[in-house]
Amino acid sequence: MRYYALIPFLPLLGFLINIIFGRGLLKHRAHWISVPVVGLSMVLGLMTVREVISGNVINEDLYSWVISGDFKVSVGFLIDQLTAVMLVVVTVVSFLVHVYSIGYMHGDPGFYRFFAYLNLFTFSMLMLIMSNNFLQLYFGWEAVGLCSYLLIGYWYQKKSASDAGKKAFIVNRFGDFGFGLGVILIFLTFGTLHYAPVFGSVSSIAGKTVVLFGYEIDLITLIALLLFCGAIGKSAQIPLHVWLPDAMEGPTPVSALIHAATMVTAGVFMVARCNPIFNLSEIALTVVAVTGAVTALFAATIGLVQNDIKRIIAYSTISQLGYMFLACGVGAYGAGIFHLYTHAFFKALLFLGAGSVMHAMAGELDIWKMGGLKNKMRITYVTMLLASLSISGIPGFAGFFSKDEILYQTYLKGDLGKVLWLMGTVTALLTAFYSFRIISVAFHGRFRGSHPEEHHLHESPPVMTIPLVLLAIGAVAAGWVGIPPLIGEAIGLHGAWFYEFLSPVVGHPSEEGSHSVELMVMTLSIIAGIAGIILAFYLYRGDAERAKALLKRPFLKKIHTVLWNKYYVDEFYHLIVVRPALWTARTVIEAVTDIGIIEAIVNGVPKTIGRFSERLRAIQTGLVNHYAIFMVGAMFFILAFILMVK
Repeated sequence: MRYYALIPFLPLLGFLINIIFGRGLLKHRAHWISVPVVGLSMVLGLMTVREVISGNVINEDLYSWVISGDFKVSVGFLIDQLTAVMLVVVTVVSFLVHVYSIGYMHGDPGFYRFFAYLNLFTFSMLMLIMSNNFLQLYFGWEAVGLCSYLLIGYWYQKKSASDAGKKAFIVNRFGDFGFGLGVILIFLTFGTLHYAPVFGSVSSIAGKTVVLFGYEIDLITLIALLLFCGAIGKSAQIPLHVWLPDAMEGPTPVSALIHAATMVTAGVFMVARCNPIFNLSEIALTVVAVTGAVTALFAATIGLVQNDIKRIIAYSTISQLGYMFLACGVGAYGAGIFHLYTHAFFKALLFLGAGSVMHAMAGELDIWKMGGLKNKMRITYVTMLLASLSISGIPGFAGFFSKDEILYQTYLKGDLGKVLWLMGTVTALLTAFYSFRIISVAFHGRFRGSHPEEHHLHESPPVMTIPLVLLAIGAVAAGWVGIPPLIGEAIGLHGAWFYEFLSPVVGHPSEEGSHSVELMVMTLSIIAGIAGIILAFYLYRGDAERAKALLKRPFLKKIHTVLWNKYYVDEFYHLIVVRPALWTARTVIEAVTDIGIIEAIVNGVPKTIGRFSERLRAIQTGLVNHYAIFMVGAMFFILAFILMVK
């Protein structure tokens, strides 16, 4: 039975029912449809994962989608080990976020619309990860982008939200343009867009080149880099990272589901899926690795000084995605997907925990207007603490196992690998620092808000806290399926099951180091995480007098200003992209094209006819002698014309 086909189409059914009947029949009961269909999709997804674990890989076309000459594409599903991991992430996190949203969005006038969009996103993401060809992948890719736009700008009456939605949509167009060209080039090269024949014959074009702008370029490298353009946009890597922090204008469940755990990982999934292409280009792999490492460090430094709790976590997401690309760039695709898997739990938990705090604080986002929340919100505090320990790479938590493997595999990649490893280790310290800066400022010390706000403080309802607890279990235990061999041998467990499970799809890294090297990398990573935690509590304990004293030093104050303004990247883009685009729109498109040409034709022709008609009406006097003169005159001109022709 093809029950796996229902996995994406159940959420689509929920979307259709809610969008058609939500305004009238369902209204504030839309979750009665949305949550069960996603829950059933999750159950079917886990059943399918069990089949894959038992060795049953599915690659089947459902029906022909496009047939035009040699261009033939079907709607089909490839459910292998990589898809199985993504199914767990997407369906489980989506279901928990749907449940959480019942409480978070309670009373919102667009309640049905919100759940309809969430269902549509779940369908789109499932179509993306389950596709067996590049065109269906591209369909899901653009569909999740549409859902991101709809959900970022969900509160469209708020200008900052609508602007953020447009910014996300426009910035992603740059990356998706390259991605689309890559898909076209794949078809022109291989004559098909289905994964199996493309990956099966990709080695046959190794060494082939194409001439572009007069330069000879390796064909595989060109395809890989064009595909990676899409990943840079969708997964918010430098230089297209600027949309993700602004995306926090959407409701917090959106931040958890789309902009932390699922949609933004699509780029990592795509690179891992296309590993047969990337493996044939050292240049492309180097670009992926360097982009990931630079982005990880860059975003982490910005996260150090932000005060908006959701934006801090957003920059953390950009940084962690950089880790995943770093892993893929050094050929450790399994480590990158493992971090994607563990990150989904602790990052979704951080965002939903932030949403719980906002729920208690009447929407407040500034951590400096919080404080002492741990006494009022015990469940939120404990779960966010566990998530922070996980992302900081503390041993025993999920984030430790996946991040440690990335740093270890990076260190083994020669001199460049050691430089990138150092950047990743520094990022680990910064990650722990800004994560526990939130814990120290928001949950410890005294409450800094108003007395009415303090009186209103309370723990969130069970419909919100239960998903927090379940995600906390994942933030702690999800990493135990990928224990490093060094630890596994010490405690008598075979923990590398995750990498062995993924190896048929993404392979194994060729380099293997000694246990002493692995222990050194692991120890330094742990020291970096613990140092970041201790430093955060030391500087921000009480009223953060130590941190404030540091900022009085001129040099540190200048650094703080640069970081606070996010290295002025937005301002730079406004100068070189936004202002020229607006100038072009106003002077060329509006003044010349619109007013000078289009309106001149659309409005000018009727005006000309009108003026001519006014002149023509003047000769309609109603006097017979006038008409006789016109007739004689006309006859005279006609006769003169005939004589001239003859």
